[in-house]
Amino acid sequence: MDCIFCKIAAGEIPSTKVYEDDKVIAFNDLDPQAPFHVLIIPKEHIASAAQIDESNSAVVAHIFEVAAKIASEQGLSDGFRIVSNCGESAGQTVMHLHFHMMAGRDFGWPAG
Repeated sequence: MDCIFCKIAAGEIPSTKVYEDDKVIAFNDLDPQAPFHVLIIPKEHIASAAQIDESNSAVVAHIFEVAAKIASEQGLSDGFRIVSNCGESAGQTVMHLHFHMMAGRDFGWPAG
């Protein structure tokens, strides 16, 4: 498998880590869309939200626990946004489940 996020999770490609444990890793986005922008990914390869089922859904709950921990550690008391694109038409460019966690600016709701 030639998945860039699997390689980052395995330490084969360097990243600026914000958090890591045995299930997930969070690292700075290379193309930040907000002053604070990290990606939180499961270390296990799951292609997208469309592949979440009872065998792997616990890691999604863990990702949100990690997001709360990151928010606390980073002082994101004004709030944050979490986004996961599912499929190419929704804007997913890396086919490995990932959550964008962004903060540090005001966000609007997309018109389209």
